[in-house]
Amino acid sequence: MPAELRRTPIGGVFELLAQPFADHRGAFLNAFRAQELAFIGSWGDRGIAQVNLSRTEAVGTIRGLHLQAEPHSEAKLVRCLRGRVWDVAVDLRHDSASYGQWHAVELSPDQGNALLIPEGCGHGFQVLELGSELLYLHSGAWEPEAETGVRWDDPQLAIAWPLSATDLSDRDRNLPFLPV
Repeated sequence: MPAELRRTPIGGVFELLAQPFADHRGAFLNAFRAQELAFIGSWGDRGIAQVNLSRTEAVGTIRGLHLQAEPHSEAKLVRCLRGRVWDVAVDLRHDSASYGQWHAVELSPDQGNALLIPEGCGHGFQVLELGSELLYLHSGAWEPEAETGVRWDDPQLAIAWPLSATDLSDRDRNLPFLPV
């Protein structure tokens, strides 16, 4: 069964809603179909250059807001495999009508949903359940010199994180604020 693509207020950011098939043996979910995303332009003919898994133990931990700068920008498809996270996309494209806006969805395996984040948008998440695990599909390979981002607590963004932040990396604490 094809995924439903739900538009968000940020151009190119979509929530994918898939229906897992479940029976007495367990469950099955089609996690990625390129043809479902090609027509909206958010994945197009890009291949998958990299697949990452992350596990975060502590509830309240925030990771992000990260992105790869041009010419190494990438689209991401993020899915929660275990636990629950509050996943955030932030429009950091200066020429976008929604520049500086954010959109968040709760991702969980029970919901079978994912967040599609296009090039030029930052990504971060907050862990809502102990030991949450995420799967990331990237359209481009990681390039260390292209790593950038914006602070999770930037007052211009005013992201309404659902929990108090309990743990952040030094890297995330030292990301810059949006330009004024």
